[in-house]
Amino acid sequence: MVDIRQEFIDQAVKLSRGAEVLPGGIEELAVKLQHAHDTNTPLRVKLGMDPTRPDLHLGHTVVMRKLREFQKLGHKVVLIVGGATAMIGDPSGKSETRPSLTKEQVEENAKSYFEQMSKVVDVDNAEVVNNADWLHKMGFTELLKLAAQITVAQMMTRDDFAKRYAEGRPISIHEFFYPLMQAYDSHVIDADIELGGTDQRFNTLLGRDIQAAYGKKYPQMVMLLPLIEGTDGLVKMSKTYPEHCISLTDSAKDMFGKLMSIPDTLIVKYFTLLTDVSDAELKDIEEKLKDASVNPRDIKLKLAYTITEEYHGKDGADMAQADFINVVSNKGIPDDIPEVKVEQGKGILDLLVELGFVASKGEAKRLIQGGGVKIDGEKIADMAYTLNFTDSVVLQAGKRKFAKLIK
Repeated sequence: MVDIRQEFIDQAVKLSRGAEVLPGGIEELAVKLQHAHDTNTPLRVKLGMDPTRPDLHLGHTVVMRKLREFQKLGHKVVLIVGGATAMIGDPSGKSETRPSLTKEQVEENAKSYFEQMSKVVDVDNAEVVNNADWLHKMGFTELLKLAAQITVAQMMTRDDFAKRYAEGRPISIHEFFYPLMQAYDSHVIDADIELGGTDQRFNTLLGRDIQAAYGKKYPQMVMLLPLIEGTDGLVKMSKTYPEHCISLTDSAKDMFGKLMSIPDTLIVKYFTLLTDVSDAELKDIEEKLKDASVNPRDIKLKLAYTITEEYHGKDGADMAQADFINVVSNKGIPDDIPEVKVEQGKGILDLLVELGFVASKGEAKRLIQGGGVKIDGEKIADMAYTLNFTDSVVLQAGKRKFAKLIK
């Protein structure tokens, strides 16, 4: 039995906030941290990234913030660009085979990823590798040896594969190789800890099995972080649902406004996973939310300011908060709304898409159905509404998007 010193138990407790640590939990993590310190061998903390899209959102930052914590403790972060795995696409949670990406798409998306990721993680001091460097060079004999480490029955324990099989949906053989390939990454880079979302349970734990099969005495631990819901509070944050997604590339004004629109039930989760507030502050926030005399909006203002300040600085957060209070709380209209020349007879659905207020006509229809589209303060209910005005009018879409329409 290892005698664990309190400082490493404290480190493990802090690192584990909001996370599931497997196997062995906090105690085993504390042992690893203590051993790393005593032997002067920093832990190698792995995060695999398949850059399937060019931009990141707050949901991605949950694991990034955990990486930053490990960096601050002196451990080595290893970022794996999925040059090979992204060309397959992670089937986790998917109901159908994902389209493959080209080498050029992966490289372009990865460049954007790192630019945005540097807002959270010290990318310059991380070890950055591309799994195409070893996976694309594997011979057929090596591939067979890797494939022999897992059975079809094991693969079919994954919910996504099992569901697709039961429903008669196709499962391509190459999809079975995705978890094997990312697990082999753990062997190649000699990972001690792997981070991932809760949807990566199978993939990351398989990394332990592959490391053991290739002779690692103490296989990696796994730290799983929750997936956060978007502003609707229902589905996980994703670019698939842009109206509910808070991107790192959002302006301060948009980021603040979107954060203020989350349901009250997400306040504590967002504070826990997206900020550095202390456990004592978290407990105080939870108590205040139970107090009927406290308006949750006031707590949400602190949340929105805290997160916006991290990505846009104090000036950006101050401006965004003032704008939100003016526009939403005081029912005002921003002073800096753009003027847009619009031809008479233009359909409202087309206009909303052209202005970039929505991503599609479908989203525009949902916004109108919810009473979120107004002309000079009057709600538009008719999907076939066309613009016909004498003087300029103000178009409002949702709580934060405005345009002054002129002839």
